[in-house]
Amino acid sequence: MSSSLAIETHDLTRTFGSRVAVDRIELAVPHGTVYGFLGPNGAGKTTTIRMLLGLLRPSGGRILVNGEPFTRDSRQLLRGVGAMVESPSLYPHLTGEENLEVTRRLLDLPAGRVQEVLDLFGLANDARRLVRTYSTGMRQLLGLALAWIGRPSLLVLDEPTSSLDPAATRKLRALVRRLTVEEGVTAFLSSHVLGEVEQIADWVGIIHEGRLLFQGELVSLKKSNEGTLEDIFLRLVASEKAAG
Repeated sequence: MSSSLAIETHDLTRTFGSRVAVDRIELAVPHGTVYGFLGPNGAGKTTTIRMLLGLLRPSGGRILVNGEPFTRDSRQLLRGVGAMVESPSLYPHLTGEENLEVTRRLLDLPAGRVQEVLDLFGLANDARRLVRTYSTGMRQLLGLALAWIGRPSLLVLDEPTSSLDPAATRKLRALVRRLTVEEGVTAFLSSHVLGEVEQIADWVGIIHEGRLLFQGELVSLKKSNEGTLEDIFLRLVASEKAAG
């Protein structure tokens, strides 16, 4: 157990019948970093994230959040966690501002927090538009704003740039980096787009078929290997298959 880690798992496992979706993975996510959790679709990323958020019960192993064991009886640990899993859950018949206001009231936050996050995420000019008129990029930004409104110390984001155009992807990437640098947030970010994560992550964990193939600093990984992150990933997968 380490107080320097925002997320820590030991032998974390999830099975569905005879299929092993997550196979005894050992995550170690340092505080204040952008941790890229990488792998192709079906590798076990979303299953892992659902276990980290208490949405799915592990078949085995342990989870620690900020050094504290996370169990069914310790859900209060999630008060310091903001999350966006797959597509953000929004009320399309409400405005962007009203979506944020609903969450603000549920969390009993100060009244000024809504305007604060609207400004931070560049949504102030569209705050009174119905969400059903928002572009995909704007919806993703609003989802990130909802995850951030409680000022959590940990953000867990599942494929946040999925379906975004290059401009929206760059904006979201800059916002995540800003939160880690200026606010000291830890961002745990899953993606199957390795090139995108390569531009933002400090640390990476590479998962394939439920197994963690690599975990460590991105700079160190690239120094010890030639090519892009995608090249390195493909070599790790090929090596795993050959060993199996």
